[in-house]
Formats: sequence, C-alpha cells, structure tokens
Amino acid sequence: MNNVRWHEVADVAAEALPVVLSAAADALAARGRFDIVLAGGSTPRELYRQLAALQPDMTGWHVWLGDERCLPESDPQRNSRMILDAWPAVAGLPAGHWHPMRAELGAQAAVVEYAGQLAGVGSFDLVLLGLGEDGHTASLFPGHAMDVASEPVLAVSGAPKPPADRVSLSASRLSDARQVLFLVAGAGKRNAMTAWREGQDIPAAAIRPAGGVDVLFNLD
Repeated sequence: MNNVRWHEVADVAAEALPVVLSAAADALAARGRFDIVLAGGSTPRELYRQLAALQPDMTGWHVWLGDERCLPESDPQRNSRMILDAWPAVAGLPAGHWHPMRAELGAQAAVVEYAGQLAGVGSFDLVLLGLGEDGHTASLFPGHAMDVASEPVLAVSGAPKPPADRVSLSASRLSDARQVLFLVAGAGKRNAMTAWREGQDIPAAAIRPAGGVDVLFNLD
C-alpha cells in the first residue's frame, strides 16, 4: 500500500519552503545536482514567490515540469509562464538547466522532445504536485491513461478542463523520485482529499514513490 503522510498546516507554501531548500542541499551535497519537478497552480505559485524573495543559490539546480498546456509559449495559462513570472531566477539558470515542455509544438511532438531531455536522467530529487478538485494531479485526469508502456511523458487529449490538449509526466515517472510533496489548499479540495484518504482510486493515489509521499494541506 502506498505510504502517504498527511500534514495539516497553517500555510502550505511557507511549510513547503524549507522542504525544498533541504532537498536541494542534500542533493547537491550527495550528487552535485538537484533535479526538481515543479507544479502549476496558485499554491505552488506562492511557494515560487517565496523562493524568489529568498534568492537561494541555484547553481546545480535542474528545473523540470510535471505538466504543461498546449498553448502558445507566451500564454499566461502556461505553467512555464507562471513559474517564470513568479520566480524570474529560473530563466537565469545555466543553459540546459531549465527544462520547459515545448507544448506549443503540439502534444505528440512535445512528448518526444521532453522524453529526449529526460533520457539518462535518474530519479528526481523532489517532485512538487498539486491536487485538483476531481483528484487529478499534473495532467493525469480521472478516466485517462496515466502510464503508456512505461513511457515517461504522455500526450493528453480530451482533458476535462481547457485546454483539452496537454503534456504530462506519467505516474511512473513522477513516482521515480526520492521525495514527493503534494501542496493542497482550499475548501474546494475537501472531496478529493476525502476520496484519497478513504483509499479511492483517484489519479493522485497513483503517485507511489518507494519512500511514500508527503501531503501538506490546509482546507480552510
């Protein structure tokens, strides 16, 4: 059974901040690089703003995305656009350290391109994820495939919320991580959290790293 540790906190982003910094320090000390997967959404955005204000030394960081919408690169609904707006230092990473998904190319082309970027990359050090009101995480939605022949990246079509076409890391690739942290805030997530805690088969429950996952939540 998946090991999920639930942490009810007053401020999800503030509690996540030291987790990110500690994971970075541990990874850099052990391996000389820190591979982090970022999530979209309002709660992660606040975390990125706090990281931007703190201005950590990001030498050795490699920043990946869990999913992306198939929209023009400058579209404000793009996760990459939100991240760069909230945390401009990501754009200043050394060449090859910032890994946006090329979703503007279309889902199928973006899948091939991102799988190429991930080739040879081992386990992520830290994966940040959110939880949708329907239980989705990244762009893994109820009723949609979450793994296709163990491919690391999936083309998502017919998503239940616009835009319909997206690109997402698969459940197995998101689970290939030393640490996974879900950031969950808002009363609208209550039903999804209840379903998860009751053991229902929602997409978030498909993320099963060997070390389990931690969920920081505030449902007020």
